[in-house]
Amino acid sequence: MIQETDFETFLFISKNKYQIFVYDKNNLKDLYNKEIKINDGIELVNLSNFLDENIYKIEKKLDNFIRTIILIIENDKVLNVGISIKKKYYEKRIYQKHLENSLVEVQDIFRENHQDQIIMHMIIANNDASENNFLFNNSDTNDDYSFLEVNFISISNSFTHTFDKLLENHQIKIRRYMSGSYIKSYFSEDSENSTELSIMANKLHNGLNKNEVELVSKNRENRGFFERFFQLFS
Repeated sequence: MIQETDFETFLFISKNKYQIFVYDKNNLKDLYNKEIKINDGIELVNLSNFLDENIYKIEKKLDNFIRTIILIIENDKVLNVGISIKKKYYEKRIYQKHLENSLVEVQDIFRENHQDQIIMHMIIANNDASENNFLFNNSDTNDDYSFLEVNFISISNSFTHTFDKLLENHQIKIRRYMSGSYIKSYFSEDSENSTELSIMANKLHNGLNKNEVELVSKNRENRGFFERFFQLFS
């Protein structure tokens, strides 16, 4: 039996393809990978049949149940929104707490204006992680300002509801949504690192992009929204 903590299961859905793969986190390779091409867009009967066949094969191969899955969506219904805020601070140094507070504020702004959207990715756009620099200081005065620009990639609840119900039939819960276009575009910037979707998705899921904020459910910990702050202050 392969332990549940040793593998990650991904389901990719687009208008042209369904793909399901299981990634071995210890040996860094696919344990299972199957895809089918489609021509008529997302068709639930075909998708249901695809899941029925492959989930059975996967669970038999793993000798274990799939309890959670990461859903990768490539669709024109994926929403991209940029939000920026500028704040004045009177301290000479801007501490991590200021950045955390700004991130919470930006996230609240997004949620207030897009209440039906599930955030897939939250990415700081104006940060140079190599220099740990996210401040733009006004050199002509003694005032310090933080200027934070964040890109949100999201999908509507109404679009994902069907997939939630479909996977519930197999007692599988969607643990995270990811954007297929974001995954591919991130790696296309460096063609040498472009590789299989399973490897790319797993790397980004595990924090490869240091400017991406990892969102966690409020009930997982009491302290707030964010589990990892992309090592800006490490």
